[in-house]
Amino acid sequence: MVTAAIGGERPVRDIVPGDHLCLTFADDAEQRPVVTEYLSAGLSRGERVLCFVDRTTPGIVLDWLASTGVDTGAALLGGRLRLVPAADSYLASGRFDAAAMVGTVRREVDASLAEGFSGLRICGEMSWAVRESVGTAELARYEREVDAVFAGRPVSAVCQYDARLFGPDQLEVLDGCHRGSVEPPPLRGHDSLRLVPAGRAGRRRLRVIGTVDDRTHDHFVAALDAVLHRPGDVVLDLSALDFIDVAGLRALANAAARLGGHRRMRLAHPAPVLCEVVRLLGWDRTPGLVLLPEGDVA
Repeated sequence: MVTAAIGGERPVRDIVPGDHLCLTFADDAEQRPVVTEYLSAGLSRGERVLCFVDRTTPGIVLDWLASTGVDTGAALLGGRLRLVPAADSYLASGRFDAAAMVGTVRREVDASLAEGFSGLRICGEMSWAVRESVGTAELARYEREVDAVFAGRPVSAVCQYDARLFGPDQLEVLDGCHRGSVEPPPLRGHDSLRLVPAGRAGRRRLRVIGTVDDRTHDHFVAALDAVLHRPGDVVLDLSALDFIDVAGLRALANAAARLGGHRRMRLAHPAPVLCEVVRLLGWDRTPGLVLLPEGDVA
């Protein structure tokens, strides 16, 4: 049996039995493809799929799965797919009880294997914890205790944490209670340019990989627009950037100027020639734009 790896960030297609991973997402566009692929892959492999939902309703999850060709009616009828609201799972006793929830997960694992399923996939949406004012320490205790349920068994889990609801410090603690994290899908893709969210927990950055020129300019601008609405500073990792033209640099400066307040656009690992061009054009004086040649994003 394939065993889970410890630590690191990996795409959803590489999730294996024993994995207990954290998905930190900044918006619905990051959440939907990961959850959909994770659940549909489990169904195709003969695993039971158990999804604890909250902000994302059962109807929304069913629509996601149906859009990929999953026969959700048959999956529900056959017991291969179950969608359980937080009120009937995490909060079944009227409040969050970590020990009770760990027991629930353990029973679900045992029942699924006893019924002949090849394994169990669990996907839990944790937004209820903010509404119920569950402390980070209590959530962390639960995540650490439930981790032991998956070790060495044909079971995996992805816990979903919304970065719009949980702060970076909270996410860093909770992310550390998992065996690794799920890599979000690229924001934009092109033969010559990829823009990939990277970094664990709430300290997310956007890796710019390839070339920014007239062929990829629109993709680049759209990706910048997508990250501007997120809270906190915008961090762009330019270590894998091969080339950026003046129009691309202008787009960076314009995006930084739009941030406002105390927010900053931090350019990590810019090439020396890029820094020199930005200074020659005077864009290093753009409010909110910070060049970090050593890659320090603190």
